[in-house]
Amino acid sequence: MHCNCHQESLPVREVHASPLPTNASSLDGNIEDWTAVEHPLSSRATSPALDSTPDETPTEICIFAQQLIPGRAEPVHDAAVGVSLKTGLITFVGPQSQLPRSLSSVPRVTVGHLMAGLWDCHTHFIGVVNVDFPDFIQTHPAMMGAAITRDLHQTLMAGLTSVRDVGSFATEVAPLVEKGIILGPSIFGAGGAIGITGGSCDACTLPSDYVYSRQDTSAQNPWPGVSALVLADGVDQCRVAVRQQIRRGARCIKVVATGGVLSTQDNPQYRQYSDAELEALVNEASLQGRSVAVHAHGKAGIMAAVKAGAHTIEHGSYIDEEAAELMAKRGVTLVATRHVIEAGLKNLDKLNPPTAEKMVKIADAHYQAYRTAVRKGVKIALGTDIASSDPASDTKHGKNGYEVGYAVKACLTPLQAIDAGTINSAETLGALAPKKGLIRVGWDADLIALDQDPLQNIELLGDAKNVKYVWKGGLLVKSPQGQLLWPPLQQT
Repeated sequence: MHCNCHQESLPVREVHASPLPTNASSLDGNIEDWTAVEHPLSSRATSPALDSTPDETPTEICIFAQQLIPGRAEPVHDAAVGVSLKTGLITFVGPQSQLPRSLSSVPRVTVGHLMAGLWDCHTHFIGVVNVDFPDFIQTHPAMMGAAITRDLHQTLMAGLTSVRDVGSFATEVAPLVEKGIILGPSIFGAGGAIGITGGSCDACTLPSDYVYSRQDTSAQNPWPGVSALVLADGVDQCRVAVRQQIRRGARCIKVVATGGVLSTQDNPQYRQYSDAELEALVNEASLQGRSVAVHAHGKAGIMAAVKAGAHTIEHGSYIDEEAAELMAKRGVTLVATRHVIEAGLKNLDKLNPPTAEKMVKIADAHYQAYRTAVRKGVKIALGTDIASSDPASDTKHGKNGYEVGYAVKACLTPLQAIDAGTINSAETLGALAPKKGLIRVGWDADLIALDQDPLQNIELLGDAKNVKYVWKGGLLVKSPQGQLLWPPLQQT
């Protein structure tokens, strides 16, 4: 899919990816318990296929790739990547002909097309089937957490090794992933999305006292600020809301500056924060090194957010040339979230009438805005706005990779789209950006491999079945033999 707008190898021991344990979840979706199984290529595991004994457990592996897509560079054919299983870091990147002797005798995995793990930098791990604002605050957090566990797993198996969550309980779940208690992508969460009373973050169909008891920033709230959506009005409350999200563990801050599409009582074109409030939100976040993602559909909100110092604009449905030029000048990234619009257009009959009407109105404008931003040189990162735990939904977690294809339709090249979905997305975190998204020595070994070339057919990345291998921090969690359901148990 293309846009019409403008030396000899050292001897290496060949070891194909060893079969995963017999009670691994198979690729047909059957799930069995894998809590007590060590992984064959982890530093804590031994596999007969590696011809190893416990004393000979490999500490490093080498991946041979027919084609390497390293990120921000041209593809490399017949490439090799070394990975430390102790540190989870990349130790070598280069042609197979230049493989260092230290990697000549380590286990080797041969794949087709190797690239950095994808990011979704606009997602919501909310844990609800019906993506409706009242459900966000009426569903018990324990139920949400249980659903999130499955959603995280499906996301990782689709090749998403990192996510920037911009409004949910993912911030609370992130430490469990980091500690290896549950398996999922690395989470860089915003805590709750911050918005105004009566705006896009407010469940306006519910009594206000009920909503405030769960969403506001006051001391009267038993869990102040702990929600997928947070209400803050006035400069002082805005500062408190940011501090509360950071207290929760937020790695970035999400602000809602215009009306939305799912919300039923506002207009995407209209602003929802004053200049003083926006500046307070951004300044407070900046004091602690947090980048600010601003939901903004209408031009007035986009311009105000950029002038206030926003790092990313989410959606950007009514970006015009003036707005795009200002974004490019200020170095502000667009996260267009095209996937949720395409999914909405396919399912208008399932949306409430106000939402369906707004979805239709916004779709064409959004597509043109996306292309305008690309043409004007705005930096693009990829996010989907996926939020549903419904296995039958087009916006369920695990369908994130389709966003890369929409970027190409908006006139990015396939290589540019992959950069947008990897390193550009990592950089939306600003000063807190991790060393993920490029295949470079010393960077995290978050890697995926496909049998077919995504540069020839970018839509391959939309289907999890095409992602044959997934490594996260050097740990092989998916291969053609199966997929890991739970992280390996820590040795005591």
